[in-house]
Amino acid sequence: MLNPRIGELPPSAFMILDEMIAGLTPAAGLEPLNLTIGEPQNPPPDFVTDVIAEHKALFSRYTATNGTPDYRRAVADWLTSHYGLPEGMIDADRNVLPVAGLREGMFMIAQIVTPETKAGAVPTILMPNPFYHPYAGAALAAHAEPVFVPALPENRFMPDYAGLDEAILARAAVVYLCSPANPQGTAADMDYLMAMIKLARAHDFLLIVDECYAEVYTGARPTGALEAAARLGGGLDNLVVFHSLSKRSNAPGLRSGFAAGDAEVLQLYFKFRNYGAVAVSMPILAAAAALLREPSHVAEIRDFYRVNFDAAERILGNRYGYYRPDGGFFLWLDVGDGIAATRKLWTEAALKVVPGAFMTRQAPGSAAAGDRYIRLALVHDLDSTVAALNRLTETLG
Repeated sequence: MLNPRIGELPPSAFMILDEMIAGLTPAAGLEPLNLTIGEPQNPPPDFVTDVIAEHKALFSRYTATNGTPDYRRAVADWLTSHYGLPEGMIDADRNVLPVAGLREGMFMIAQIVTPETKAGAVPTILMPNPFYHPYAGAALAAHAEPVFVPALPENRFMPDYAGLDEAILARAAVVYLCSPANPQGTAADMDYLMAMIKLARAHDFLLIVDECYAEVYTGARPTGALEAAARLGGGLDNLVVFHSLSKRSNAPGLRSGFAAGDAEVLQLYFKFRNYGAVAVSMPILAAAAALLREPSHVAEIRDFYRVNFDAAERILGNRYGYYRPDGGFFLWLDVGDGIAATRKLWTEAALKVVPGAFMTRQAPGSAAAGDRYIRLALVHDLDSTVAALNRLTETLG
């Protein structure tokens, strides 16, 4: 009666963590601080509710799966402006599709581009290790073999997909890449992105680039995959990027994001989504379009995280392999034994963090890429962040 393939879906890192600490008591006398989830703690700009209120009558209408022309135009304009793309490279009606958050979007798209067989065998879906759990779930749901490619310090946490065995690449249907990376925060450069697009076209797989942290950065703006496509001549074959307003605009509750790229893939994706996906409501799309057209609040959000990273740099120094990430709002700290450190931080410092081992899969004959690490989300106010980092250093030494 049940689909055994779905039963093989691995539990998320948060599910495993909650089970692990269920029998542990947080340190007494300290307010517990949850540093596990990358959920902005500040509200979105005030005008969001005003725009939704102005369009509230549209809640009585169904939304088309491809959204509204105004939203698609806002996306195309933002991509063109933000990345300096050639005018017309992004066609609002052919190269843009709204999604109800990136988790759903990136999970579902793998289902439409993964064939039953490729190169005469079971297809592969490649992903960085550590990875975002929907990548692995998408592979299993698509009846593909998930391949976890190490993202290690020696390669700036950028997985070496090109170095894989030719037989694996020949079977590849989808390759996931997150830049800036979750959890490490490193961003792919132009050369890496161009090489990945060339690799996708050479082996005819879909390169899916998760750019949800594209506007949360502490130094130079991260290069986008669409910029790399423009450098290669402007074609979008074999490439789809995903963006969201969750991090850039403190608006995860809007569940508003988009896919942009290969028109043929997005047309099939649109058809697929028309059967069972959630269409984002028109008032939400109106608010999302307004957010994309208003950049000043994004700069303020970046400043908020920049102050937290300044505090981390001051408090941590060079301990635990600390480095200032290119983007995102996570710390990926080498504490020797991430699971032991997680237990210790909860019971002795009332800090809830994610062990890196829960975000990785172990390759045969080697340690998992995240065994030594913990991930912290620096999403709280400065006072809470400073308190958390001081507790961490006092507890772990």
